[in-house]
Amino acid sequence: MLVSSIRSASRLNLSRYLQFIRLQSVPSVAHSTPYFSDSGSEELNSSSKNDVTVTNHGGNENCLGFSSRDVVQILQNMQSEPDYALSFFNQLRERGFQHDTGSYLAMIKLLCNCRLDRKLECLFKGVVKLKGGNLCFEVSELLDAIGEEVKAAGGCSSLIRAFDAMVKSYAGLEMFDEAIETLFATRQHGVWPCVSSCNFLMNRLVGCGKVDTAVAIYRQLKNIEVEPNVFTFGIVVKAYCRMGSLGEAAEVFLEMEEAGVVPNCFTYTAYLKALCSHGRSELAYQFLQAWDAKGVPVDAYAYAIVIQGFVSEKNLKVAEMVLLDMEENAIVPSKVSYHTLIRGYCDSGDIVRALGIHDEMEKKGFRTNCWILSSILQCLCLKGMYSEAINRFINSKKLGIFLDEVIYNVVIDALCKMGKLDDAKRLFDEMKHKKLIPDIVHYTTLINGHCLNGNIFDAVRLFVEMNQSGLRADIVTYNVLAGGLSREGLLDEVCSLLEAMNEQGLTPSRVTHNMIIEGLCLARRVKEAETYFMNLGEKSIENSSSLVNGYCKSGKAIEGFKLFYKLFNIGILISRNSCAALINSLCVEKEYKRAIGVFQVMLSTNDGPNKSMCINIIAALCRARDMENARWAFDQMVGRGLTPDAVIYTIIMNGYCRVNRLQEAFDLLSDMKARGMNPDIITYTVLADGHHKTSLKETRSKKCLEGNEMVKQEASTLLCDVKEMGLKPDVICYTALIDSHCKSGNLHDADSLFNQLIEHGLLPDTVAYTALISGYCKQGNMGKVSTLVNEMLSNGMRPDDRIMATLYDGIMKAETAVSAENFPKFPLVRLMFIRKYYDSYSVNASGIFILKP
Repeated sequence: MLVSSIRSASRLNLSRYLQFIRLQSVPSVAHSTPYFSDSGSEELNSSSKNDVTVTNHGGNENCLGFSSRDVVQILQNMQSEPDYALSFFNQLRERGFQHDTGSYLAMIKLLCNCRLDRKLECLFKGVVKLKGGNLCFEVSELLDAIGEEVKAAGGCSSLIRAFDAMVKSYAGLEMFDEAIETLFATRQHGVWPCVSSCNFLMNRLVGCGKVDTAVAIYRQLKNIEVEPNVFTFGIVVKAYCRMGSLGEAAEVFLEMEEAGVVPNCFTYTAYLKALCSHGRSELAYQFLQAWDAKGVPVDAYAYAIVIQGFVSEKNLKVAEMVLLDMEENAIVPSKVSYHTLIRGYCDSGDIVRALGIHDEMEKKGFRTNCWILSSILQCLCLKGMYSEAINRFINSKKLGIFLDEVIYNVVIDALCKMGKLDDAKRLFDEMKHKKLIPDIVHYTTLINGHCLNGNIFDAVRLFVEMNQSGLRADIVTYNVLAGGLSREGLLDEVCSLLEAMNEQGLTPSRVTHNMIIEGLCLARRVKEAETYFMNLGEKSIENSSSLVNGYCKSGKAIEGFKLFYKLFNIGILISRNSCAALINSLCVEKEYKRAIGVFQVMLSTNDGPNKSMCINIIAALCRARDMENARWAFDQMVGRGLTPDAVIYTIIMNGYCRVNRLQEAFDLLSDMKARGMNPDIITYTVLADGHHKTSLKETRSKKCLEGNEMVKQEASTLLCDVKEMGLKPDVICYTALIDSHCKSGNLHDADSLFNQLIEHGLLPDTVAYTALISGYCKQGNMGKVSTLVNEMLSNGMRPDDRIMATLYDGIMKAETAVSAENFPKFPLVRLMFIRKYYDSYSVNASGIFILKP
């Protein structure tokens, strides 16, 4: 029945025929007659007599009864239905039919005519995979057959597409040698390589790291006069960039200009990425501006690349300028650009600017997301601004913004740092309710929170819960719990935990031992910490550093110093951070000579002390009034190339002022300016305060009038310097200058400065009022004193004991200096300060004080 159906197929619709074939058990058919043409049944019958049993190419009997000629003729009659033809072709192969070059050529022609390039590539990939297996010819034979057909058609055949498909098939299979051979072998058949095939091959080569080969193909294309298009140039630019040959990549743009090809986004973004990745973001920005000036279509993605480059180079101000440049060129910045800038400022610790960029982003209509919020919240927490981080988290939840597991962990950690463990646990449970599955990081964060707050039993309970939930504790979790148990002095439990670690196949690390040693020291179990340290099989420098840290944290800096020198004498130097901690602790315990000894050891090493270490020891020595050693440490710092900043200059200037060595302080000010460093308002405040104290002592050995004039002139000079520097004096600076004038008896200028303070929108504090009140009390001007005290009260400031004592002394002096008829102008003022220990008072309508016992 099947044979008769096939014989009558010429009278049937072709699709119905294929469906019929698909449904039949073809392998069981011993004889069949193929569908040759649309001729009558008599021709079919006559033709079939010799084709009941046929052999295909290679002489093997075909179990399906089809010859290659039969398949070719069937495919030729299926030109209008290529999908059915390909299905028929593949089913024959799957059922054991061996296609030869003829049948393949017929199928290829059909697909080329229908422009089905993807299916053509799949067909060729099948040929390549069958090579050496169920394939009765060489691939080169098929290509030769295609070439002969193209030659016969005078090079105008659609079969040219077959060469492209073959190249792409080899390239897709990463058979690059065969792909290159096929690409250039087309010239033997009078066909030039197609630029799209070249592009595909070159792009695959670059993607697989064979950039040299891709560039070689490009150069060969120029030799055979194949005109590259914009995509070719873009691939070559990418290739040169991958090689790090940025100069050659730039030359490609010149070649594009000569060829009249305008770069597209693919071309210039590849080059911009390369420049930025090599730390040349400034050059990338110049190219971007030049292209924009030439009218090259530059999109937001290109700007985002340059912004990312500047952020990576920590050049955030310029990155922000690029963002503004985008807006000026009417290019809408993407959220990626904002996120990059925000993350950059967060990484640099500038949370104020990060939040400013975030607000600008939201004003432009971009809604924040969990990735942006994650950067902000982490930065806030690193700054210790836990409340702000939690509030932003809560507000984001109210706005319906999706918050992922990372953000939840950040906020849980913040709550733990604030000691709000119940809130942290509620947030932990909220995660589970929202189907955000807590992982080992969340459990570790919460365990650490309990440990830090002394809730060790809750920490252990969470540890057990984590293991019961199927999460296996890692080394970090064990370290956190070991540190918590150690800080509670639970050494036996620590040992049990270490045994559990070994049972889990985890080996205690250096960090584990360090946390145990420092924890025991914090628990005041220093002897146990020493024993644990001594029992360690292999002691690392980190372990020794931890014991020194433990000594420092437990208030035994001298023991830490002894261990430091013991290790140093046998050639072991603890970490620089531990040295810094030791210096600080020794200074706290007023062991300055030992601190200097540690500092000297650090000076003898290659790394040497860092800037922070220098500042700490200089500040400590200044507080101890040991200015000789403080200046020595300062000089050592400068000598090692560590440029002092305004902070350290101000610290040592203040030290000189405190010991009445004003000349050295002003010499440092000159040195500071010579280095191109601008003093800040705090620097001038320190000098003003030190100046007037030193000057007053000097005036005791000179004529009072002469001394007062000197103080007046030099204080005014300092204020002029402040204004010339463009600095705005703050309350502290004004107060120091006011105090200077008052103590020198120059109340006119003191009052003028006090008024300036108020005119500049600043509110005088209690210290400023005390300075001025003290000055007027000395002159016996109790009327002015009364006015100032009333001002204080109206501003909500309560006089402290110092003001009360000053006023009391002033009133006592006034009682003897003025006549009885003048003194009653302020009897209640006198009464108030005689009874200065009354808790409250009020002022009546006449401005008189009324005490409330």
